[in-house]
Amino acid sequence: MAYHQVGMGEELVPPIDFSLTPGHAGARRMYDTIGGSYSSRRRADPRILAEIEAAIRSDATLLNVGAGAGSYEPIRHRVVAVDPSMVMLAQRTAAAAPAVQAIAEALPFYDQSFDVTLAILTMHHWSDLRRGLDECARVARERVVIFTWNPEAKGFWLVQNYFPEILEIDRRIFPSLQTLGAVLGKIEVKSVPIPRDCIDGFLGAFWRRPEAYLSTEVRGSISSFGRIGNVDGQCERLKQDLESGRWDAQYGELREQAELDVGYCIVTADVSRS
Repeated sequence: MAYHQVGMGEELVPPIDFSLTPGHAGARRMYDTIGGSYSSRRRADPRILAEIEAAIRSDATLLNVGAGAGSYEPIRHRVVAVDPSMVMLAQRTAAAAPAVQAIAEALPFYDQSFDVTLAILTMHHWSDLRRGLDECARVARERVVIFTWNPEAKGFWLVQNYFPEILEIDRRIFPSLQTLGAVLGKIEVKSVPIPRDCIDGFLGAFWRRPEAYLSTEVRGSISSFGRIGNVDGQCERLKQDLESGRWDAQYGELREQAELDVGYCIVTADVSRS
C-alpha cells in the first residue's frame, strides 16, 4: 500500500476512500452546514485551553481528532489535525498544524504514531463511539485527553427551562464517564467550570449572558440547536422573560458569579503499553 506524508517528517498516513468510510457523511454534513463561522465564534478560551494543556505533556506529539478550525489546538511542533468537514478544515490558518480529512472511527495512522490523542467536544458526533475511542487509543503511545460534557450533569437554566429537548438529546449522545472508563480503562476526570466571559461559543458558554442565545449567529455555531429544528417559540419566551425581568428575578444571581460548573470536564486515560 502506498502512503503519503502530511508534514510531520517521519509520520506517514495511509490513503482512505472517504466516501466509503462509515459515519463520515453524517459528521461532514453537520459541520459543512453549521461550521462556516467556527473560526470566528468558536475560538479557544485561554483558561480552558490552559486546563487542557495541563493534561498534555508540553513536548508531546499530538493528534487532534475532530480538530475543525483549530480551536484548543496546542501550538507546538509535531501536531496533526483530523476532521471530516472540508468547510471546517478550510478555516484553518496557514500557521495551523497540518490536517487530514478523516473521521475518528478510521484514523489513517500507524499504531502508536503520537504520544497523545486529543478530542475536544467531538465524541457526540461520532457514529461509533467504541470504534472511535479504540482508534484514539490505538494511535496513542501514552494517553488520550478528552474535553467533553458529563451527561449526568444537571445542565443549567437554558436547557432546564427553555430547551429541555437539548438536555434530553445531549444526555443520549454524550458518552457517560462509566462508558469512557469501560472502553479506555482507568480514567481521571477533572471538572472545568466555565468562566463568566468565556470566549468560546459552545452551548454552555453564555450561562451569564442569556441575551446571546437570542442571536441566530450564536445559535448557528452550536450543534445542539441544529438538532432540534425551529426554536422561535423558545427564543421568544426567553426574550419576553428578559424584557419583563422574569429571567433576572429567577437567575439574576448568576450575573455576579465568576464561573459556573455546568458539566464540562477533562477526561484523561493512560493507554501506555509499558
